[in-house]
Amino acid sequence: MCGHPVECPPATAQDCEAAKVRVHRHEIGCSELCNGVLIFEDTGCLLPTGDVVEPRRPLPREAVTA
Repeated sequence: MCGHPVECPPATAQDCEAAKVRVHRHEIGCSELCNGVLIFEDTGCLLPTGDVVEPRRPLPREAVTA
């Protein structure tokens, strides 16, 4: 799969986003990991199977007025 001293998790693993970045594309805001996962700056990702993982970043809180 990869040539790192500690092998990266496969794209099917629960921790697949822990794989090393192979290529970072600043202009489109994503990185390709060595297991084939595309991870986006909004924390979503696209798996090699075509499955989409929705972004998991926290939503902004509403301002509370007293």
